[in-house]
Amino acid sequence: MSAISSADDAVTPSAPSRQGPPALLKWLLPFAFLVVVLGLWEYCVAAGLTPMKVVPAPSEIWAAFFREWETLGPAWLFTLEVTLKGFVLAVAGGVCLAILFSLSRLVEYTLYPYAIILQVTPVLALAPLLLVIFSQATVLLICVWLVAFFPVLANTLIGLRSTDHNLLNLFELYRASSWQKLWLLRLRGALPYFLGGVRIAGGLSLIGAVVSELATGAGGARGGLGYIIYLAPRYFAYPRAYAALVLLSLSGIAIFLALSYLSHLLLHKWHESALKREN
Repeated sequence: MSAISSADDAVTPSAPSRQGPPALLKWLLPFAFLVVVLGLWEYCVAAGLTPMKVVPAPSEIWAAFFREWETLGPAWLFTLEVTLKGFVLAVAGGVCLAILFSLSRLVEYTLYPYAIILQVTPVLALAPLLLVIFSQATVLLICVWLVAFFPVLANTLIGLRSTDHNLLNLFELYRASSWQKLWLLRLRGALPYFLGGVRIAGGLSLIGAVVSELATGAGGARGGLGYIIYLAPRYFAYPRAYAALVLLSLSGIAIFLALSYLSHLLLHKWHESALKREN
């Protein structure tokens, strides 16, 4: 038997191990593509292929960061403040509503349609009406909350409803209370769904902040980047508008990376979606 098994091992070829691209390559390729695009952009502007006043060169946009920082800096902090506050409210509201809906079908049937209505209502149409009732700062937070809370609510509710029925039966066998099942079992199982909704809500919060600034006209000394992008082209300050747009993009990337890292920290030791695999 040992001779036969050894012969089989000699005949059967080992499956080739496929390895994914190196981690460094995953960072170098997007960076190289960005360098090529910026180089072509700079060349097109220098060669006169694009109107320089309307489409400034990347070097001019880079110079605008330093030249216009007294205007861009406070506006960036204002937009970030609105984004983070609205994001926290959206996460808290989405989780609380999801838990409430998971505990009571009656409450879900009563309130969930209104959550959908708030999600599909355009913020640009709603913000001017809210300004009649609330202050501008409050309207900004409400608009961000309206844009960002639904992904947290929907994903968390799906996670709470996706608990393994065998584990639920085990908890019921040991006569666990509803709150024990929620705290010890269902919330842990819903964590990956919740974090997925949070990553979506992070980007939507920044979008909601910019849209709400445009809708409410949040200008003046406490204006945000969205208002600068809206107002700068009217004064032919195109480099300032593009610099504000770049700041918004970098802020969105930073928010996504931070939330992705948080998700990795919470899931990488136990959940299948975050475990490292060999491709």
